[in-house]
Amino acid sequence: MNEELPQPVDGVDVAWNDARETNLANWEDRVGLHVAAYGLDAYRKDPRHVSTVVRDDLEALAPHLPGGTLDGLDVCHLQCHIGTDTVSLARAGARSVVGVDFSPAALEAASGFAAELGIAAQWVEGDVLDARSLVDRALGADRAFDVVYTSIGTVGWLHDLRAWARQVEALLRPGGILYFRDGHPFLFTLDEERAELVARYRYFSDGLALQWDDGATYVGEGVVQATRTYEWAHPISEIVMALLDAGLTLVAMDEGRTLPWRFAERMVALPGGDFAWPGGDAGVMPCTLTLVARKPN
Repeated sequence: MNEELPQPVDGVDVAWNDARETNLANWEDRVGLHVAAYGLDAYRKDPRHVSTVVRDDLEALAPHLPGGTLDGLDVCHLQCHIGTDTVSLARAGARSVVGVDFSPAALEAASGFAAELGIAAQWVEGDVLDARSLVDRALGADRAFDVVYTSIGTVGWLHDLRAWARQVEALLRPGGILYFRDGHPFLFTLDEERAELVARYRYFSDGLALQWDDGATYVGEGVVQATRTYEWAHPISEIVMALLDAGLTLVAMDEGRTLPWRFAERMVALPGGDFAWPGGDAGVMPCTLTLVARKPN
């Protein structure tokens, strides 16, 4: 019998720098697994191919873009990981794309992949909570963006959403928009191992972290060596108020019924690659939260 995984520990008081370094080790280990599992050959074979995440996001983004497309716009992708979504944004018509991530291994993979595809993306390494100063040093202080994009699996890794929102505001040019989509905060309260919808984890934040020890990742068959991670709960009110306090204007919000990854084993696969709750649960539990916020002119 396989040894049971340690149970997650809630209410952990961990310094941000320590948590960040622990999470970085885990994400560095994920890179090779994700390069193997993200279906990169599809991008190589079809120059029109984009990720399923960006495919869905473009539909939600369109009403808020000039002409309904990214054509001619400058895009900054925060927490870009190995760059498949960044490449997809470039293929969707963006004039320029900049990916920001804290993982050197991820950015090395992203840079090589984009170059292989002939996409002139730029990459900035470092903490997303310092994104504005990082972009200034790497690319010049005059760089501003029409769209700041962050989607799926992002803010739960951050302890301070007000700092995050200030970075977003500082990166945007006047009139620019933030596009945000992530797992729904209430989804993350669920016990993913139960056969019914049962809350297990906190919805509201208190500044303390949830500590995980798990070698698995959300895609692929391998395991990581650096198994420990720290995450933070952020309710909808905290996310929205961080953006409003940073001076952005909320212009759209949506709660979706599908996910681009299988949160729980009993979720069902849909045509096109997404997952949903089976039966009547599909109308009970939201899966994603999408926000669009604009920087005033």
